[in-house]
Amino acid sequence: MKAVITLGPSPEHPEGILLDTSISFPPLPGPHDLRVRVEAVAVNPVDLKVRSTLAPGTPPQVLGWDAAGVVEAVGGSVQRFRLGDAVLFAGAIHRPGCQAESVLVDARLVGRKPANLSFAEAAALPLTGLTAWESLFERLGLDPDGGDRGRTLLILGAAGGVGSLAIQLARRAELRVIASASRPESQAWVKQLGAEWVVDHSLPIGPQLDAMGLETVDAIANFHDTDRYWELMAERIRPQGGIVALVSSKGGLDLNRLKSKSVRFCWEYMFTRSQFQTPDLEEQGKILDALASAVEAGAVVSTARTFLQPIRATTLSEAYTLLQGGHSLGKIVLSGWS
Repeated sequence: MKAVITLGPSPEHPEGILLDTSISFPPLPGPHDLRVRVEAVAVNPVDLKVRSTLAPGTPPQVLGWDAAGVVEAVGGSVQRFRLGDAVLFAGAIHRPGCQAESVLVDARLVGRKPANLSFAEAAALPLTGLTAWESLFERLGLDPDGGDRGRTLLILGAAGGVGSLAIQLARRAELRVIASASRPESQAWVKQLGAEWVVDHSLPIGPQLDAMGLETVDAIANFHDTDRYWELMAERIRPQGGIVALVSSKGGLDLNRLKSKSVRFCWEYMFTRSQFQTPDLEEQGKILDALASAVEAGAVVSTARTFLQPIRATTLSEAYTLLQGGHSLGKIVLSGWS
């Protein structure tokens, strides 16, 4: 089958290299696995992070952790899916990725594809949708069904893939969203998705919150730079509020800044369940199904904004270049095989 493999760095290619190749089809699924024919994939910062960690001489890797496709084989213990089902998933980082025509994935991590989306539109949802959902409703403990109606949520880095989903989920939960975005097109995008207020993160954010009459906020979701905004978050989070962050700290965080306010601070890492095989592994499949229902109801839209074809090394390289530029809105998706 066709695949795009990633090679580690060499003197000629210090950033590594992407190659089109043919590899063997995955074996028959294990008891909990599905084998899925991949129709579309999306790219994410985790792809770039994994590429950057490959050492010279590392065996070729198939990367990619965002896909939509069709079930073509089913493990013996799987009850939720049948041959021919259209599905979407992010999968597990310790298994081969989805930049291949066919991939094995644990069915407990898989959700159904929304009926009203194309495969390309659906491929933009899994990783960012799971990250946004877990951040808001599991790490921060907010109620997805409106039980925290009217509470304020500051989203830092709101125009990217995770932020774009988080805005929509927060508005669906009837939260009041303050979204950070700097460029005019980014600000228009987050407003379109449902942000009530927008702050420009290229300028000091505190005075902008003051101008909105917001001395503190009830919760903060930092999808951008944990170190850069640490002091702002410590200052502006309300007593007994909550903060969730994605990006590792480079210099260490002074958690004492949060003590007097009894603030909850959490990390979010979408691969935790699959990496540690937690007892609630199937929750990710349930979340993806809930996202599919929200999309079909019109409460959430796909954040796919850039569509490339086909899935091959040159197109994937183009997608990574756009992603590294840091100015793409929503998600970059590739579909079809050359």
